[in-house]
Amino acid sequence: MKRNYFIVTAMTLFSFSSIKAQEGPLVHSVLDKWEEMISYDGRFRLMSPGKMESKHDTMKTAIGELVYHTFYFQTDEKSEENYVYMLSYCDYPPYTIHSDSSDLLLDFFETTVETAVSSVRGELMYSTDTDLNDYPGKLWRIDYLNGRAIIKTKALVVKSRYYAVQTVTKKGMGVNQSADVFLDSFRLLE
Repeated sequence: MKRNYFIVTAMTLFSFSSIKAQEGPLVHSVLDKWEEMISYDGRFRLMSPGKMESKHDTMKTAIGELVYHTFYFQTDEKSEENYVYMLSYCDYPPYTIHSDSSDLLLDFFETTVETAVSSVRGELMYSTDTDLNDYPGKLWRIDYLNGRAIIKTKALVVKSRYYAVQTVTKKGMGVNQSADVFLDSFRLLE
């Protein structure tokens, strides 16, 4: 039963096919064109290359209904480094997942990454632990569409809320400044 609600998190994330210490002209030129998005309900803020749209989906799971809140900016411009910039979050019911449950979180993140890879029939290129304000997280990259596309994800569990910040880009753009700025601009409003 535990794997069922982990799988729901990863599958929902793939329904769409202060800044890191990198001072210099490129970071500033990227940020000059970007805007800050603040969600008081979501208790976060981040920088985006354009106005983010939002949607909400409710999914029935073994642990009850989970409401997924998704914010995204999508472009078809071939010159852009990334096609999709997205943040999703959902609140888990009490006694299911929590940021202070370190043993459960190991399984949670492992299953989430595995399901993310299989949901796009991709290949996991790397996965590493991360954190934000001492909340545990995971950072990973999946190559999919036979290596023609890349999804980078930074996921965190904050109390009983799961956040996933993602970019989708084409082959050859796996390392790009806009993806790094977007992922690293995510901040909690506490």
